[in-house]
Amino acid sequence: MHRKLYFFTSLFLMSVIAGIFLTGCGKTIKETGKASYYAGQFIGRKTASGETFRKHKRTAASKTLPFGTIVRVKNLKNGKTVKVKINDRGPFVAGRIIDLSWKAAKKIDMLQDGVVPVQLKYKKPAR
Repeated sequence: MHRKLYFFTSLFLMSVIAGIFLTGCGKTIKETGKASYYAGQFIGRKTASGETFRKHKRTAASKTLPFGTIVRVKNLKNGKTVKVKINDRGPFVAGRIIDLSWKAAKKIDMLQDGVVPVQLKYKKPAR
């Protein structure tokens, strides 16, 4: 009797743990488009997530990604990458998929260009 109870309890716990690990690992998504950056008049203002915008943080705005999502942004002109945290909404210009903070834009060497082609890579949140 005790062996059966132990077996089924162990089986149950293993399935719960496996479920947590499998659902916690979202699918990796890649998308391409154009990136811009913002700073200037937005410095010190509240972002859509409620955080204060700081140009010296590696953050970004996305129209659809959940706040807190970590995104790897690759500048397709030079291959440089930066990881950013989504904390705002935008960009609100057709054809652009992400707005980077000044620091993130500097990291991938896009300040001169203003708008560059990029590839985004992030984990789709598990449901």
